[in-house]
Amino acid sequence: MKRVERVYCEILQKILQDNMKTLTQKQLAIDCDVSIGLVNYALKPLNQMGIIEKKQRSFLLLNPKKLLIYWASIRNLTNNIVYTTFSPEPTQKIEQMMPPCVFTAYSGYKHTFDVVPADYREVYIYADPAQIKERFPPSTSPLHNIFVLENDLYVVKRSNRGIAPSPLIYADLWNLNTWYANEFIQDFEKKLGL
Repeated sequence: MKRVERVYCEILQKILQDNMKTLTQKQLAIDCDVSIGLVNYALKPLNQMGIIEKKQRSFLLLNPKKLLIYWASIRNLTNNIVYTTFSPEPTQKIEQMMPPCVFTAYSGYKHTFDVVPADYREVYIYADPAQIKERFPPSTSPLHNIFVLENDLYVVKRSNRGIAPSPLIYADLWNLNTWYANEFIQDFEKKLGL
């Protein structure tokens, strides 16, 4: 995940989950482990689009949905994939067999809301690819149902019980091209009240 994306995820996490109203660039820089200059760089397009209102030392998020969609549209999930393979096991069994990781996309949604709006076949995780290869070795199958995304310390820090932050799950789902990803996104927006 790009460092700018950490800033967007953190803003959304603080607004949607922690119910914060006013945010500061300094605190975002600390929480995301980035420079204040990078935070200001990340905020510039948000200010231009009217997503935030900048104050002297802080800012207000005016439109969480617009930020979520903007971030999801610039995110490139494919660039973060570091390992893929196929397992003949059912999806639920694959999830149970996973070594320590952070679930995102379909699995992350399922573990966050304890429900799924549609059946799914792929498991997306943030993890060390070497650990996953031990459990799920490379396959000769042209199909892939296990996708390992580059491990990110920010994602690990902000995860809860091995589940990615909700805004990141949404952005990752947005980038998937299956028909059932749309079902997840529509249900997600209802649950977040967007």
